[in-house]
Amino acid sequence: MFEKITAAVEKHTKLILDAHEYIWKNPESGFREIKTSKYLEEAFKDLGYDLIMAGNIPGFYTVIDTGRPGPELLILGEMDSLICPEHPEADPETGAVHCCGHSVQSAALLGVAAALKEPGILDELSGRIRLCAVPAEELIEIEYRSELIDKGVIKYMGGKGEFLHRGYFDGVDLAFMVHASAVKNPTVKLGSVGCLAKKVEYKGISSHAGGSPWNGCNALYAASAGLNAINAIRETFQEKDIIRVHPIITKGGGAVNAIPDSVIIESFVRGVSFDAMAEANKKVNRALCGAALSLGANIDIQDDPGYAPLLNAEGMMDVAQEAAAIVEGTTFDRINSIGSGSTDMGDLSVIMPVIHPYIPGSIGRSHGSDYYVKDPVLACVGSAKWQVAMLTLLLKDEAQRAKDIVAEFKPMFNSKEEYFECIDAIKCKGERITYTEKGAEVNL
Repeated sequence: MFEKITAAVEKHTKLILDAHEYIWKNPESGFREIKTSKYLEEAFKDLGYDLIMAGNIPGFYTVIDTGRPGPELLILGEMDSLICPEHPEADPETGAVHCCGHSVQSAALLGVAAALKEPGILDELSGRIRLCAVPAEELIEIEYRSELIDKGVIKYMGGKGEFLHRGYFDGVDLAFMVHASAVKNPTVKLGSVGCLAKKVEYKGISSHAGGSPWNGCNALYAASAGLNAINAIRETFQEKDIIRVHPIITKGGGAVNAIPDSVIIESFVRGVSFDAMAEANKKVNRALCGAALSLGANIDIQDDPGYAPLLNAEGMMDVAQEAAAIVEGTTFDRINSIGSGSTDMGDLSVIMPVIHPYIPGSIGRSHGSDYYVKDPVLACVGSAKWQVAMLTLLLKDEAQRAKDIVAEFKPMFNSKEEYFECIDAIKCKGERITYTEKGAEVNL
């Protein structure tokens, strides 16, 4: 059976590698993946698939019915790039580049789709398979995504959360994807932390920086004080909560001879649980507001849900490891710890069993200017083989493995509605300081 799977994927090696090359050379950041989505859409249609398009954002999905009853398995391929202008192959206009390997994920998804069209591949499988090209895993350009939310284009900043909200995963029972890795021998941890997204604007008063600086209120100085205040509270974060706060300034002033009246900061607050993130975020907001108060500035803090903590299901880990042993170069070790990165695969893991393993084939630093896919055959074709092997293990024998995993899974939330009710409570936006004759009132 598995020799047939390997041959089915290898038959489409050129299709897979051509897709990777195109997507690598045409990087697009989250919710902007127009060319990438169009390329994959046409490739899927050429294979004979009918697609359900996301419509006003990039992405699509298709459902394959084996004709035999069983659970529905979701397989995902991420399309978006990062922004890393210093990378030698970054887009010269946008700074976009696939230095986290999502070009691999997209190409591998196409390889899975092609293999599943080969004669006999579905004959011994039960249930349904949903293949999804999904946008916006990298939680970047928070200001841009906030604008999309304000316009009603999206409700959530991550692609998987947005697709889940739109109903594109309704009926799905379990899910997986394989991420590219620059580590020669990748490991799979129990899971990873979640995050919330912050957009912070310090509001001051502009004035001539040389002639009358005393008539202004320097928003940049207030922001600098805020960043220092965050650094001053880091030792209050407990190791068990795996808190990470890493702000950047995206707007630092308009003209060198004018006191900056507006400075914008973007940041995450990451943590191992929703409670840990909420507690850390209160401290961060207090530090940011205190800095504004110290200079008499105001501050607008927008908090939005980012990603839920990821927890890989034990049964899915078993399947991934068993399937990896079948495909040369894809074995991995399981680590009993939680990683400090975040992924919107966490948004699915709180309501269904998932696995998010890694495949080698890349070099350099993930998210860095020296990241490249050195071995696209292993990274892309090997990934497709691994994923078809996983889906086969899950759905063969009347999909018994998948049925057992679903039956044993205990979700954090009983439904997507319950999950969204929880994270919607994170949303908060507006000025936090009201100055009065008697002083100031602060709303953290």
